[in-house]
Amino acid sequence: MPISPDFTSVFEHEWEINFTQCTPFGYLKYVDLCNILQLTAAEHSIHGGLSFNDMQQHDQAWVLSRIRVEITDILPKWMDKVTVKTWIEDLQGSRSIRNIEMYLNGKKVAGASTFWAVFNTKLRKAEALALPHEHFEKYPEWHATEQHFSKINVSRDTETVASRNVVLSDLDIVNHVNNVKYLEWCLDTLDVKAVLKQEIKSFEMNFLRELNLNDAIIIHKAPEAKPAYFSVAKADKTCFALQLDWK
Repeated sequence: MPISPDFTSVFEHEWEINFTQCTPFGYLKYVDLCNILQLTAAEHSIHGGLSFNDMQQHDQAWVLSRIRVEITDILPKWMDKVTVKTWIEDLQGSRSIRNIEMYLNGKKVAGASTFWAVFNTKLRKAEALALPHEHFEKYPEWHATEQHFSKINVSRDTETVASRNVVLSDLDIVNHVNNVKYLEWCLDTLDVKAVLKQEIKSFEMNFLRELNLNDAIIIHKAPEAKPAYFSVAKADKTCFALQLDWK
């Protein structure tokens, strides 16, 4: 698609929270928070001519490599209308850093720092972006989180907390496990009350290897670790790492 006539380098989009996105307490799920943040980034890419369809002309797609999310207030609830703002911090070669913030009634409730890679969907590897992006102004000094995303240490003693096989509903348009599914798997192993009471302050995820249909995976957790640490492994190789900090 061509660049939208109303394209801006700082993009805002309003979303209304629907009941499918909410916990039994009526508040936005952490997984759906991540979905909304990423959908806003996707909307911005559509306006700027870097959408999935645009990139597929070169067999490319954006895939999430790292993300840090900080919760700064009570998350929105059913029927709340939120404004999500996003901008690019840096974009060079095959990699991009994008910041995203969510606001409720003018007050920031969450921020995310994200690291994306350009992925060749046929060759299944990273490569330089084939489309022009000079029309996107970059904001290297403007951050959405107090801390940047980081490389999580995966060399830890852990114990197995769950196992499963990748099923069709785990897959996304790039034909691998969607990034929010990893978070969902790990959150499902936690104490239900702690999750429902919104006791999570921040979480950080590293996506290391893609997972595909029918892959057998094991979910590990480091006992007593602070912040909490989880990993997802296939055939003894770590594919995903999560650090989760409580209030």
